[in-house]
Amino acid sequence: MTEQKPDLPFYNGVPVSLGLRQWMTVLGFCLAGFFILALPLPLFMSPYGQFIPASLFMFLPLYGLHRVAPGHVGALFRRIGWRELWLMPAFALLNLFASVTVALIVASFFTVSINPAAELLMAFSTSERVLFLLRTLPQLLGEELITILPFLALLSWLAGHLGWSRRRALIVAWVLSSLLFGLLHLPTYSWNIAQSLLIIGAARMVLTGAYLYTGNLWVCTGAHVISNWIIFFIAMAMSAQMDAL
Repeated sequence: MTEQKPDLPFYNGVPVSLGLRQWMTVLGFCLAGFFILALPLPLFMSPYGQFIPASLFMFLPLYGLHRVAPGHVGALFRRIGWRELWLMPAFALLNLFASVTVALIVASFFTVSINPAAELLMAFSTSERVLFLLRTLPQLLGEELITILPFLALLSWLAGHLGWSRRRALIVAWVLSSLLFGLLHLPTYSWNIAQSLLIIGAARMVLTGAYLYTGNLWVCTGAHVISNWIIFFIAMAMSAQMDAL
């Protein structure tokens, strides 16, 4: 007999039940982390100073969940074994494939631009590139948190308060949280709605799919890091090639 995979946390009373006020607290901390990340404070502009908002972006959602479910933050994470280690690059490649495929379709109808972070990397020195890549680690974990926590909040409301079936609630929460993630990228992509909702939203669907498949936030975070770093390393390789010409 195979062991049944544990269900997703918090939406059905496991490990604890969270009410509307508690979820609003969690989402408030997620929003605070996002706003801090976007603040153009001089302290946050230096290569080392950028670690401050990136770390708070990661820490505040975790703290918000800790406040309403003390001792249960670990329910978002599970152990990392060989299976999880190969699933990270597998979902990363699937994420890149989905992003490129949707980008090619969207580009035939709308204007799209490359990731502005990739453009910055092409102009950075080696030390600045190292600091940038290190800073993406807490920031990308933060991006996972501000997607997965709203997803679980929606799942809790739809399946619990509204009484929807788990399958229906999961699909709707998956789509809505992915669209929300795309909307948060509007300032990054010059308020390009098509690019943010369709391309970024499609990539987000894959990354959230990694969480749905494993129930492990480490896996979708790892996939997110790997896929972004592949893009960044391609940009750096292109920069080196242009410098050599």
